[in-house]
Amino acid sequence: MSDSRAQLALWRTPGVGPRLFRDLLARFGNAAATLDAGSEAWRALGLDDGLRQALAVPDWAGADRDLSWEQASDNHHILFQGQPLYPERLAEIPAAPPVLFVLGDPELLAYPQLGIVGSRKPTAGGRQSARDFAAHLAAAGLGITSGLALGVDSAAHEGALAGGGYTIAVTATGPDRIYPARNRDLAKRISEGGAIITEFPTGVSARPDHFPRRNRIISGLSLGVLVVEAGLRSGSLITARYALEHDREVFAIPGSIHNPLAKGCHRLIRRGQAKLVEQAADILEEIPAQLSLPPELSADTEAEGVSAATDPDHAAVLEAIGHDPVTLDTVLQRTGLTPDAVSSILLILELQGHVTAMSGGRYARGWPEDRK
Repeated sequence: MSDSRAQLALWRTPGVGPRLFRDLLARFGNAAATLDAGSEAWRALGLDDGLRQALAVPDWAGADRDLSWEQASDNHHILFQGQPLYPERLAEIPAAPPVLFVLGDPELLAYPQLGIVGSRKPTAGGRQSARDFAAHLAAAGLGITSGLALGVDSAAHEGALAGGGYTIAVTATGPDRIYPARNRDLAKRISEGGAIITEFPTGVSARPDHFPRRNRIISGLSLGVLVVEAGLRSGSLITARYALEHDREVFAIPGSIHNPLAKGCHRLIRRGQAKLVEQAADILEEIPAQLSLPPELSADTEAEGVSAATDPDHAAVLEAIGHDPVTLDTVLQRTGLTPDAVSSILLILELQGHVTAMSGGRYARGWPEDRK
């Protein structure tokens, strides 16, 4: 019996969570020995009748389905805690998942990440804030980690992709299922340049109790968590609580006192549990972005400048801006590019120092000090 197959079967046992899984392996040495130990040995550990009965009939068929899923594609991976590719940061948390199913690049899990969470039904401004912050931070080198939900999560993933960075989606289903189904196309794009991960085996559907478990992984992977919009009963506050327990940074964007989706953020700030942020630079001051970055994201400013100068669309946007402040509409008219393309290019050019965002929604060339 392979150890991988035994670990998967043990992980699938109802009632075996991360802590018990770890305790069983510590007691019996490995998963195969745990499953072979027998009822009396399990009773000696204080396991109840139901759990002992479940351990006596391991889900070998389910474990085989998991292994078949991994073998179906070079893009499918199963990571066990203690293996080299299992992310060290996640392994530090108290209830680290013993198994991770990864669709995409597992090496990205070790790189610096920021979790971005918020309402599933954000305001237009909240959605735009999530996208803009994610694009800025991704272009600066931070991976953007979120939960693939509608609303803020989706905007954060989209922003990271638009910023030319990578993004990681933590899901509450098995790796062979996408929830919500509306995000199927987004999930495909994430898996092609980032990663989708879950602790749930194949065939597992979304359930209400899965989402808090997903949230602890978002926090565990990340250096910090940004809450964009959250009501007082938002699940995003669960992620923030986990981040505090995991000794991660917590950031929150303030909003209108009349917006119920700002109340969760305001409470975090008022209690001193989160740092108020107004721009991406506020986060980069607290979290060093240039730590163990993927090689393709580690280029210095000079190299980025060459890229901006040689990319035709970037050059067209710079030419459209000229040397006097112009509005976004003017740039759109002069370039003929789509609003999404221009917005993404402007974000990248601003981070590279080629463009400055000014008051009144205008843009000009150079850093803010050049405008003095």
